[in-house]
Amino acid sequence: MDSRDVPQDQIPVFAGHSKAVYALDNRGDYRLVSTSGWEVEEIVTRQALDELAHKRQEAMAAHRAGTLSPLPYHMYDKKMDVPTLARESGFWQWRVRRHFRPEVFNTLSLKILAVYAEVFGISLAELQQIDNAHD
Repeated sequence: MDSRDVPQDQIPVFAGHSKAVYALDNRGDYRLVSTSGWEVEEIVTRQALDELAHKRQEAMAAHRAGTLSPLPYHMYDKKMDVPTLARESGFWQWRVRRHFRPEVFNTLSLKILAVYAEVFGISLAELQQIDNAHD
């Protein structure tokens, strides 16, 4: 894409910010160009955010039903997936998924719980529950 053609659609997802993309300048060299986004990016980003919100609600319902630990809820609330949480926590993906089981989560050491709390930027108490304020 030519640097003069980089979209500047002021998409709401960027909240007034911009990001850098690579585009060709008039000499044919790649350079960084600022963009405020474009309509297609807005649509795709909204779809991804809506999917995460849906998964968050499902995780909350499953937690309240006793079939999931609070971990997946917090993961989706922080816009993460299993590979991202595994990378940030340092735990294997299979281990993160295992911690989704309430009977496993309830036996985790404070050291492991503290890792998750730090990754999410919340307290241990917040990690171990989902209060009604998060509805």
